[in-house]
Amino acid sequence: MQTSVPPSRPLLGRKYEMQRLRELIDAARAGRGGALVLRGEAGIGKSALLEHTEGMASGLRVLRAGGSELEAELPFAALHQLCLPVLGHLSELPTEHRRALQGAFEQASGTTDVFRVGLAALGLLTAAGQERPVLCVVDDAHWLDAASSKALAFLARRVSAECVAMVFAARLPHETCELDGLPGLSVDGLDDTDARALLTAQNHETLDAQVRDRLVAEARGNPLALLALPRAGGFAPPRAASVPTRIGHEFRAVLSHLPAQARLLLTIAGADPTGDPGLLWPAARALDIDLPTAGAAATATGLVEFGTRVRFYHPLARAAAYDAASTEERRLAHRVLAEATDPAADPDRRAWHRAQATAVPDEDVAAELERSASRAHARGGAVATAAFLERAAELSLDSVQRIERTLAATRAHLDAGALNKADALLGTADNSSPDELQQAETDLLRGRIALARVDDGEGLAWMLRAARRLAPLDSGRSRESYLEALEVSLLVGRSNGVTDAVLTEAKSAPPHPPDILDALDVLAVQGHRTAVPLIREALDGPEGPLWTRHPALAIILTAELWDPDTHERIIEWLLKSGRESGSPLVLRLGLAQAATAAALTGDLDKAMAMIAEEQAIADATGTPPVTYHRLQLAAMRGRREEATPLFEAVLATAPTTGQMISNVHWASAVLNNGLALYPDALDAARRATADGELFTAGFALPELVEAAVRCGEHAAAASALASLTERTEACGTPTGLGIAAYARALVTGVESDYREAVAHLTGTPMLPYRARAHLLYGEWLRRQGRRQDCRPHLRTAHELFSGAGLEAFGRRAADELRATGETARSRTDHARDQLTMQELHIARMVATGAASKEVAARLFLSPRTVDAHLRNVYRKLGINSRRQLRDRPDLWPADQ
Repeated sequence: MQTSVPPSRPLLGRKYEMQRLRELIDAARAGRGGALVLRGEAGIGKSALLEHTEGMASGLRVLRAGGSELEAELPFAALHQLCLPVLGHLSELPTEHRRALQGAFEQASGTTDVFRVGLAALGLLTAAGQERPVLCVVDDAHWLDAASSKALAFLARRVSAECVAMVFAARLPHETCELDGLPGLSVDGLDDTDARALLTAQNHETLDAQVRDRLVAEARGNPLALLALPRAGGFAPPRAASVPTRIGHEFRAVLSHLPAQARLLLTIAGADPTGDPGLLWPAARALDIDLPTAGAAATATGLVEFGTRVRFYHPLARAAAYDAASTEERRLAHRVLAEATDPAADPDRRAWHRAQATAVPDEDVAAELERSASRAHARGGAVATAAFLERAAELSLDSVQRIERTLAATRAHLDAGALNKADALLGTADNSSPDELQQAETDLLRGRIALARVDDGEGLAWMLRAARRLAPLDSGRSRESYLEALEVSLLVGRSNGVTDAVLTEAKSAPPHPPDILDALDVLAVQGHRTAVPLIREALDGPEGPLWTRHPALAIILTAELWDPDTHERIIEWLLKSGRESGSPLVLRLGLAQAATAAALTGDLDKAMAMIAEEQAIADATGTPPVTYHRLQLAAMRGRREEATPLFEAVLATAPTTGQMISNVHWASAVLNNGLALYPDALDAARRATADGELFTAGFALPELVEAAVRCGEHAAAASALASLTERTEACGTPTGLGIAAYARALVTGVESDYREAVAHLTGTPMLPYRARAHLLYGEWLRRQGRRQDCRPHLRTAHELFSGAGLEAFGRRAADELRATGETARSRTDHARDQLTMQELHIARMVATGAASKEVAARLFLSPRTVDAHLRNVYRKLGINSRRQLRDRPDLWPADQ
């Protein structure tokens, strides 16, 4: 049997793959960066293609990184490998980005987040690429740590305007990962002709034809199998195992013939994915291994190469070296590696090695892992946080502390969006724990997991059970649990029926100071007139504004108060807090609400800009973009051909009830009223108000009144008006009173009601509703035969609607004006009609003086990408400079 594996393989049958890689390299040289993910089974030739890519990259700086199964929990481990050779460019980055990378790589303290680290890494590669183009080669991408995977996917989606090419190799099959959305290339097996040629080229002895054909058939085109299987002489009996498994068996067969010390040296090397000789040699010496002799024997196998880095021939060779050792040998390897690791420079890797070396519970190791979890959390590594805490729980001596760490690990998995892992881990928590608080926390987490799953209807029940358990132990925490159930249900779009259930349960709670739950109960039982003062008091309560703890609930209640000023305060807090903390969740909520507010006030440009920025963060974090603010923008803009597909897409994917569905129906009612399709508007408005959802039910009432009046259903209009009046009079805001006044005028036909509506809305920021008051009054005056009186109102309505881009209502106003004999002036082309949302946002920022670097930081792009977008903006608008952008009034913010 042969005891060596040839270190290189000719690339037979890979013409198409090599062409794609050559095109990628050439494009990077020309400043058109890109990424490609090579996907295929183990041994299929992905690593060989990576080596070939490096060979084609003459004149490029090559940066290498690789995933490792043993390092999959260490945040930013692979990104650090990739960036290490170019960290000399750190000084060229903005301070914020420099600190983000230093924090991610444990070179500085402080909190960070994945997308900020990704943007910083983009700046680093861009700076390096200005010297010469950069090629990033990432092998074993299926084993990347989660933080690196997200950051590298972020990079790969943003190098299109850079001199940077990125090539990944990932094994199939694998779980869904961050790289799945990138351009990919499937690497398949060689055909029989190329397989025979590879066998012939790599074997010094002439193979019998039958043996050769048998090998070709068994290898199924896998190049590594074609090289590994001949060591068995071609006469091994057929096996059902997969090709990679059989290759692993052959590697282990080679290892079995090594001296014990050489096998132990390879075990240590396999346990250290960094490939750092500065760790391997001290660790080996600690076990009195004869390094010259053992190293020579290990090298002779061809499985490993000892140089400036320790490199295994193939990941399967590393896995074989590690798996072939006994459990005790692996623990021994981790123990000496932990001792060789500097606790100050690399505390987390040391803690992880110590954990792998420990067979029994050890509180000292568990505490060290908990400290590593804290550091991982600060660096944005939710997956690493969970992994450290999970292992810490396993090594905990005290049962109460073990459960506490398990619950903390579950929360970390939830933060990382890993519902299945969170659920599985939570199942290990000991329900027989004598600690009632822990049992309640377990129920809360079960509820959060269930609410996040569309097909699980038990989430609310678990959270209510937790609140009941907490009531005799901690009444404040119990009340907070009820509110948490409301907040989570709102955030995941499953609030239908939750408020009623929570309020019913909360009534049986022990005595407590008045709070927002009491205010909601009064709202449900006694209505707005009694509840509004309590809601206002709870929004600005003694513990501080409600939105600092439960922003989604506070937003909904502010809408119930028809209070745009408080809504603006909440938005300002969300944006400030989100930007300062780097929390994607908080920042995206703030941007989505800013878009909603802009749509409701008629500033469609700002709404589009906020949507573009929210989408940029969603893309950076690998999460779906928010939808409801898009519905509101579509409703106000009034383009049926754009709105209808969006409405249908949301209805096809959203739950059958709840806020999202209500939002669709409200948006449809607004759109169809604008288009004068009143039967469709009436049907949508009825659906929007049917479930009594907070916010949407109230805002849909004026749509229901107008549509019902136009359809001759006066009883429905009167009923909706009564409900609207009860709400708005209780709140007493000019916005609510003005909208209710024009709805009342539609029902009563009394002119003073129209005048009251115009008067109330004149000073409010709600342009669409202010314009509608003028439109409805003008329409009524024209039908009364008062042409001279109606024209100023219709003209005002048309100017407001048309100037803001509310096209459907603008056409209604124009049609009314024409009916009076006056021609409505057509609106000039606006930038929003020619640019994408992202281009409009960039143009607006540049028009107000922002530099490319500032825009890039806001939208998580590189400055070169921003400049590329600007060139598109210039072309579409027929201009050629930033100064000309500043000279366009349609790009100025509405408040300037």
